[in-house]
Amino acid sequence: MEIILMTLGQSIDKVFYNFDYAIFSFFGSIQNSFLTVVAKFFTSFGDEAFVIPMAILGVVLALFKKTRKYGLTLLFAIVIGTLVTNIVVKPMALRVRPYNTLQSDAAYWGWYVGAGRLSESDYSFPSGHTTAAFEIATALFLVFRSEGKKKICWIFPVIAVLTMCSRVYLMVHYATDVLCGLIVGVIAGVAGYFIMKLCMMLIDKVKPFTLIDKIDLGEIKFLKWTSGKAGALVICAVVCVIFVGSFVPALTEGGDDVQRCAYVEEYDCQNEARVGEKKYPAIDGKEYCKIHWKQLMGQEG
Repeated sequence: MEIILMTLGQSIDKVFYNFDYAIFSFFGSIQNSFLTVVAKFFTSFGDEAFVIPMAILGVVLALFKKTRKYGLTLLFAIVIGTLVTNIVVKPMALRVRPYNTLQSDAAYWGWYVGAGRLSESDYSFPSGHTTAAFEIATALFLVFRSEGKKKICWIFPVIAVLTMCSRVYLMVHYATDVLCGLIVGVIAGVAGYFIMKLCMMLIDKVKPFTLIDKIDLGEIKFLKWTSGKAGALVICAVVCVIFVGSFVPALTEGGDDVQRCAYVEEYDCQNEARVGEKKYPAIDGKEYCKIHWKQLMGQEG
C-alpha cells in the first residue's frame, strides 16, 4: 500500500535501490579525471545542443532525394523519442534526480563531486540524453544497414551505449533511468524508420504525395556537387561542428559555477536554476529549477 501511495518515481527508487546503488558504486570505483572527460565527451551526444541541430539537419537531408531516407528517419525518431520522454514519461514518473535524493549519502556525494557536480533542471526518469542517443543511433543504424553500409552502421549503437554509461558515471541518472531511456530510444528509432518507409512508399506510389518526389535541392545547379563524396564529407563536417558546439561547453559545466535551485525542504535542490529565463522568472527574488518553479506556482509536473 505504501508503494502505491508514492509517486511512480519514488516507487522506482524504493524497488530498485540496491540495483541502482550497486551501479553507482561500480562507476564510482573507476572514477578518475581522464574517464570524467571521456564521460563528458560521450554525454554530449545526448545533449539538446546536439540533438536539436541534428533534427534540423534531418529536415535539410529530407530535402535532398539522395539523403531523404536518412533525414526523415532521423527527424521522426527524434520527435517521437522527445515527445515520449519529456511530455509523457517524465511528468508521469516524477522521479527526483539522484544528487537530490542521495545527497545525504557520503559515498554517493563524493562520487558526484568527483564527477564534476553536473546539474540538470528536470526530472530523472527516463534519461533524456540516453533516449536521444538511442533514437538517433537506432534510426541511423537501420537506414545505413538497409543501404548495405553494414560496417559503418555499428558505430552508432556503440556511441549510444557509451552515452548511456556516461550519464550514470557522471552521477546525474540512476541505472534504471538510462535503461528506460534505452528502451524508449530504440522504440523511437524503429518507429521513425518504419514511418520513413511508409512515407517513401506514399511518395513513390500515391498521389498527391508523388509531388514530394520532385523536391530535390540536389538538382539545383550550384548544389549538384552534393550528390558525390563531397556531399558526404560536408555532412560529416556539419555533424562534427554540431558535436563540438555541444561538447566544448560541457567541459566547464557543473561545479561551483552553476547557480542551483533555491528550493530547500526535504533536500537542498542541486538542480540548475533557470536564471534569466522569461518563462521562469524569479519568485520573491529567488531562482528555481523548472520543477520547483512549477510547484511553487501551482502547476503540475
